[in-house]
Amino acid sequence: MSIPSESERQLEAFRDDFEALRRELSRRIVGHEEAIQLALTALVLGGHVLLEGLPGTGKTLLARSLADAVDLTFQRIQCTADLMPADIIGTYVVMETPQGRRTFEFHKGPLFANLVLADHVNRAMPKTQSALIQAMEEEAITVSTESFPLPRPYLLIATQNPLEMEGTYPLPEAQIDRFLFKLILSPPTAGQMEMILDRTVEPQQVPKRKVVDAERILTMGQLVRQVPMPSEVRRWAVAVVAASQPEGEQAPPLVRRFVRYGSGPRGAQALVLAAKVRALVAGRNEATREDLQTMALPALRHRLVLNYEGVAENVSADAVLAQILQTLAPR
Repeated sequence: MSIPSESERQLEAFRDDFEALRRELSRRIVGHEEAIQLALTALVLGGHVLLEGLPGTGKTLLARSLADAVDLTFQRIQCTADLMPADIIGTYVVMETPQGRRTFEFHKGPLFANLVLADHVNRAMPKTQSALIQAMEEEAITVSTESFPLPRPYLLIATQNPLEMEGTYPLPEAQIDRFLFKLILSPPTAGQMEMILDRTVEPQQVPKRKVVDAERILTMGQLVRQVPMPSEVRRWAVAVVAASQPEGEQAPPLVRRFVRYGSGPRGAQALVLAAKVRALVAGRNEATREDLQTMALPALRHRLVLNYEGVAENVSADAVLAQILQTLAPR
């Protein structure tokens, strides 16, 4: 019997830990298997997630369950119209020493946690939303002349209700592009609702259990980047992103007619990295075109900006991406 190599043991350990995390979240969340898988993928990759769904679909529960399953610090920000940047970043306060001297000391806000839930993020003012951009991109916060690093791994989960319009502010494109995935949570079916009642209204609740720690998550993220991807598969990922742009040579009719701006380099990065995670979880040591096709919707749907005609016609980004994938499918 051959002895497994070190790389094979690392890949097997990755799959075991990822599956253990998935099972732990499934114990607390009914349904939403794809969302659970993608939220874990974002955690491993150090990306951020935008959750969209009606009230009661489990957006907040997904974030809390993820924090409970991993030994990470967790903070929740309830976004409102009067929320100011200092409320989430932190501020300098005057401290007095025992000798009577006064000094300025920075008190960190809720952004300084491994996992941050920005609930109803589109209810925050643009000034407050813009305060999230540096944290999402650089994993650091600049206050006055000082820069403070954020803990690693760092994951921001933002939620929004697609039906709420009054009192909300559209997320700026610069912020939306920094989300690795946009996940859409659908309402539960009748069978799933019955399971929810069994888990929530009975005396015995599902116990919480830590599966991995922060260091293990960082190690898993480094391993993902070592997964090879054939050059022709990577070129296909580039072609998908290029076809989402109206001026692209291979842009299909829906893109040319309804899309104002397509995806950019961050979309290609998200697509490739997510495909590598999917390959590892499936037990394969190389990412394929099928992995890219599966990850195209969550990685790219929020990066397409529709024009006025697309908005008026109620065209969905998923329908546009579906035509792109069909156009670029091998003949």
